[in-house]
Order: sequence, then structure tokens, then C-alpha cells
Amino acid sequence: MNIRRSTHSPMSQINVVPYIDVMLVLLVIFMITAPLMNPGQIDLPSVGKSLAPPIAPLEVIIKKDATLALRDRSKGDRELDVSRGELVEMIKQKQAQNEEQPVVISADKNVRYEEVINVMDVLQQQQIKKVGLLAQTRAASK
Repeated sequence: MNIRRSTHSPMSQINVVPYIDVMLVLLVIFMITAPLMNPGQIDLPSVGKSLAPPIAPLEVIIKKDATLALRDRSKGDRELDVSRGELVEMIKQKQAQNEEQPVVISADKNVRYEEVINVMDVLQQQQIKKVGLLAQTRAASK
């Protein structure tokens, strides 16, 4: 009994030549067909200019001593010192005239964050809409 052992070891390499051939054929096909394809054109909708100018915001100012002032930017830069109750009433009156009236809160950088949150909370409890924070850019504050 003569048993022969195979001297061939299993092949541990992948023959990549066929894959390279397929990739080159695909590359040639794409290079030939790409210039022949027409890119789709998209007709974008056009928008006319808005007839109404943007509404100047009401600015709630929180000063260093935590007192409040209100500035109506549509009527100039005059500040009116107000209490929290007066503030809410004045903003509600303005928003009753125009529902889109924005309100921004600007606070001195030395005011405690808690004061800003308290003012925002009061406005939110009274269903004041469109409330935001006003900040300066770093270049403007230097």
C-alpha cells in the first residue's frame, strides 16, 4: 500500500488579474458614455421681492442692576424703563397689533444668566411669541 501524500499546499493568494481586467473595461465604458449623457436641467421656482419690509424687533434690555427697559426699534432708539408687568403689557399690545412682532432680549454681559432666564420665563408664561436673544459679534464688541 503506497499512499501518496499531496505535496500541494492550499493556495493562500487571490489572483487579482481578472478583477483588474474587469475594472479597466468598466472604466473605458464610463469614459466613453459619460460625455454622451445630457445633464438634467432643473427649473427652480422664482420668488418675487417681499412687499412688506421686515418688522423691527422690540428690544428688552436688562441692565447691570437687573432693571428692565424696552426699546421699540421702529420708533427710534429711545429706551423706556419698565417693570416686569408693564413689559408684558406693552409687548402684548404690540403683538395684538401685529402677530409677527419679534422680541429680542439684550442683557449687559455682567448680568447674571439667571436674570435673563427669569425674563424669558415671564415672557413665555404670558404666551409672548417670537422671543430671541440679541448678541454682538466679537469684532463689534472689541
